[in-house]
Amino acid sequence: MSLEALFKPKSVAVIGASGTPGKIGYAIMKNLIDYGYEGKIYAVNVKGGEIEISGRKFPVYKSILDVPDEVDMAVIVVPAKFVPQVVEECGKKGVKVLPIISSGFGELGEEGKKVEQQLVETAHKYGMRILGPNIFGVVYTPAKLNATFGPTDVMPGKLALISQSGALGIALMGWTILEKVGLSAVVSVGNKSDIDDADLLEYFETDENTGAILIYMEGVKDGRKFMEVAKKVSMKKPIIIIKAGRSERGAKAAASHTGSLAGADNIYTAAFKQSGVLRALTIGEAFDWARTLSNLPEPQGENVVILTNGGGIGVMATDAAEEEGLKLYDNLEELKVFANHMPPFGSYKNPVDLTGMAGAEAYEGAVRDALAHPEMHAIAVLYCQTAVLDPRDLAKIVIKEYEASGRKKPLVVAIVGGVEAKEAIDMLNEHGIPAYPEPERAIKSLAALYKWHHWKMKHKKE
Repeated sequence: MSLEALFKPKSVAVIGASGTPGKIGYAIMKNLIDYGYEGKIYAVNVKGGEIEISGRKFPVYKSILDVPDEVDMAVIVVPAKFVPQVVEECGKKGVKVLPIISSGFGELGEEGKKVEQQLVETAHKYGMRILGPNIFGVVYTPAKLNATFGPTDVMPGKLALISQSGALGIALMGWTILEKVGLSAVVSVGNKSDIDDADLLEYFETDENTGAILIYMEGVKDGRKFMEVAKKVSMKKPIIIIKAGRSERGAKAAASHTGSLAGADNIYTAAFKQSGVLRALTIGEAFDWARTLSNLPEPQGENVVILTNGGGIGVMATDAAEEEGLKLYDNLEELKVFANHMPPFGSYKNPVDLTGMAGAEAYEGAVRDALAHPEMHAIAVLYCQTAVLDPRDLAKIVIKEYEASGRKKPLVVAIVGGVEAKEAIDMLNEHGIPAYPEPERAIKSLAALYKWHHWKMKHKKE
């Protein structure tokens, strides 16, 4: 069963739709409308009548069976005890996929798990798939689909985000908006009664709008299936996982939270390594890596060049590069090209110190030369904010030069400074150029791209 209807439905029904602000059935209707979904939207609620949301009026059908047209996706927001009947009716209606927001199933224990199993059996009998239950919904930005009760203004981009935790998933959506991380999709998987991480990985493997996949995971039900799929997908696209429940107590908490088996942590670590998955230990680290992995091309070689206007951040970046096993290009003959863009007391040894006097022209020339040089395979542009150059002007230079070069090499930026530095970082990230407020974060994110690239190259030969 293809998951096409989950991401590109031609029509969506909200079962348990409401005209009352504050209710989940209202929030999902409102998000569908406000995010610009262009398919048909149907409101279903046993109460019937009519509701008005965001200036649009909707007749309310008492049952999905009363909707006059075909329905691809039905988002279910009714109390748990009514869900089995609703699933049966959706089957009769010919609905293709059911995101079930309602909670009160497997996470409550054995009884709930049985009911969950029955829902899946009913769905499969009619050829339907279930997402959830116990979720906040699904977003697919290319189709302007936001069927969640999370934030509306998700920035489109190349990263697919899968979260097992509802509240954290919604919070991460908000965080990506603030941090200018572009998303292709957000999928809340909850109890994973039917559609699981492996199914979603297979969908995103061939999805032309997704460049990398980030998963917040507490546990998997079928470990072997997941690892096999992850290994296959990693050959095409990078996968980053934040696996919670590393400690014994954490694992127990995860089990009671979504009813999943968390399992011994070292087993996960080994399995991730084998299948090319990058494991992040914090949310910040995961999104830092996601910027490079979803936006940048793979490197064509090992040589990294660091351009900076401050010795200090150059040294910090060099330390980070060494720790991460990155190779700094050291052919002095070739590095001499940077002497054209610095005063006589500058240093063209890598890290290339353009000095504190470096203005727009120095950076423009240095970035252009580095992008054009066939032996310089990846570039880190570092900048300490000074009065000589407004960071936002530097951002414009980097965007212009990178676009002009055809974006053929990985390039990361770190700008250390105040309010203007933050604005410059946002500008770069909005243009898909990974930018950070600290040099180490830029280098470690570049290293994540190399790590995935090396794994892939190694396995291509096998």
